[in-house]
Amino acid sequence: MRTTHVQLFRRLVLALTLVVWMGVSVWSVSSPAQAASMRSAEQSPPFVAKLKPLLQAKMQQLRIPGALVFVNDPGQGSWATGLGIGNLASRDPMQVHNFMRIGSLTKTFTATVILQLVDQHKLRLDDPVSTYQPEVPNGAHMTIRMLLNMTSGLFNYTDDADFGQTFLSNPYTAWKPNELVAVAFKHPPYFAPGKGFHYSNTNTILLGMIIEQLTHLPAEQAFQHYIFGPLGMHETSLPPRSSSAIPTPHAQGYMYGTDYTGQGPTLNVTDWNPSVAWTAGAIISTLHDLKIWAKALATGQLLSAATQKERLTWAICAPIWFGKPQCYGLGLSDFGGFLGHNGAIAGFTSWLGYQPQTGATIIVLANLHVAADGSAPADELAKVIYQELFA
Repeated sequence: MRTTHVQLFRRLVLALTLVVWMGVSVWSVSSPAQAASMRSAEQSPPFVAKLKPLLQAKMQQLRIPGALVFVNDPGQGSWATGLGIGNLASRDPMQVHNFMRIGSLTKTFTATVILQLVDQHKLRLDDPVSTYQPEVPNGAHMTIRMLLNMTSGLFNYTDDADFGQTFLSNPYTAWKPNELVAVAFKHPPYFAPGKGFHYSNTNTILLGMIIEQLTHLPAEQAFQHYIFGPLGMHETSLPPRSSSAIPTPHAQGYMYGTDYTGQGPTLNVTDWNPSVAWTAGAIISTLHDLKIWAKALATGQLLSAATQKERLTWAICAPIWFGKPQCYGLGLSDFGGFLGHNGAIAGFTSWLGYQPQTGATIIVLANLHVAADGSAPADELAKVIYQELFA
């Protein structure tokens, strides 16, 4: 059966396809002094009184333990909050300064390093992939651009059933990038290079391998050198592939069963090794740092104007974001005018969007992989915010 563009984008909303009880704290991000204390209801932006109950209701409906939310609605103000529970065993509330895994938001960082290398003339968007990774099937007819915008046709290794069972049998395994792409190369492509669109984590693992090849640095050091350091993102890291650790304080991450349907026993999967996602989904960050990243990403702060323009050349668009187009470019999505990405990895989901024309921002981080109805928790909360304030 041929998959439609709408079906493809519904898959995209789940981002990295690897595989909530209420307590609220509020933190102002406008100054260090305010950040150290709780904001009163009188100090909160006007939209909070209506938006917060809507988010809480959605969390209860979808059994989302906890979430971090940042909203900037120009003209009304900014609001950052921790909702629900960060640790089901201790009942500790979600705190706004918690570290969280961000899943496929990682792809925006990986793509940005590649585009910085383009600006440095170390590679070109239309270079054949075989120039850098000759083992890639049909790589001579596949370009770096195709890896970035998901038009390469390469099979998504996380869709391999045997791989999924192998991962679940020992989720603490430290995977090597070449082991991940080898799974994909066993399968025929979805289509010839450039002849379709299919969201595939294989593309972004290959981009990570190319980053290491051209920078002569481990990917975690390359990200620090090219992005985290220059932007002052001191709370963001790509962990070494051997590490399952998350800096303290962090929320616990949960799944309901292991079949990714949102049904089954509650599992704490916080320390499952994220190397299974590597440069496609393993970054750890905080609400504070992602606020920095949202603006830098959407405005092209680390790229030349010409390269940012290339980034915003859309490979595919479908009118599924509240009647507005959702598009995919070079490691970047457009959600009805909000530029960013979403993500999922065992235990966590994420959603980030920034509107360049106004500075409006939505960031959601949830400590649940798949909601009770099979949806992506952070995406569903982001939709509540978007529909209430920006639709």
